[in-house]
Amino acid sequence: MENVLQHCLHLVRFFGLSSEDFFQKVRPYKKLLKNQLYEELLESYLNPNSEPNDNILLPRYRNIDGIVNSKIVNLNIASLISRWMDKIDIKSKYIYTRELYLPYEFKLLLRGSKDGFTPKKFHKLCDNITHTESHNNGKWGETKDSFIFSFKNKNNFKDQILSHVENMSNALFYHTKYGPLFGGGDINIFVFENDDSKDFDQCYCRQRNYEKKIRDTVDKFSIEYYEVFQIIKKSIEIDIPYDHDSLRTFGEAEKEILFRTLSAEYKVSK
Repeated sequence: MENVLQHCLHLVRFFGLSSEDFFQKVRPYKKLLKNQLYEELLESYLNPNSEPNDNILLPRYRNIDGIVNSKIVNLNIASLISRWMDKIDIKSKYIYTRELYLPYEFKLLLRGSKDGFTPKKFHKLCDNITHTESHNNGKWGETKDSFIFSFKNKNNFKDQILSHVENMSNALFYHTKYGPLFGGGDINIFVFENDDSKDFDQCYCRQRNYEKKIRDTVDKFSIEYYEVFQIIKKSIEIDIPYDHDSLRTFGEAEKEILFRTLSAEYKVSK
């Protein structure tokens, strides 16, 4: 059996297993695994900050309708951004390898390859949208919740940079010839000439009002691709498989257990 398994083990995505699954379904067969592989797996579950071994396959990226329609953002990025938004303490920088957190829908408002790269189109499609920022022309937008970020590789998060706003009165800037602008320099995307129908030609990141720089250089860059999303909290609907008469006979403790069970089933079925 061990010889047969050796040809299959490299196809098993161990990092997709929960700690409970690992304990119940992998640990009993540890003698069939190479000692080094088992020790690496064990470390990954005991040490949340251990870096995944290159020989261990990470979970496949899944496409889930109704969450994100993007050529840039995958579900792991959407999950991590959602954690940042909800200020969830991320104890492990590799949490994305095991558990997706997707309480929001990322509704696509603009895609550069389809809609173009002009300030005019940016403001036409993105201004005055619920859960986006809009301000008077030439005015600063104030918020303490703004953050910017960068990923050098969208399939590997170990080089991610998250930068929160420090000067919240200069968190955002609105102008008709600008695209997205954070911090008055931290992310600048605009056109040099006073013509909002021209493509963005002034793009750079220079740390000013956010805590960290998100690029290694302050040089200008060209946009190859960009997307803008409206982020919407998803509503949760659960069909309770019990009639009301049966539910009335439950005590409060039983109802709580029922609710917890249904909630757990919903999370699994997602």
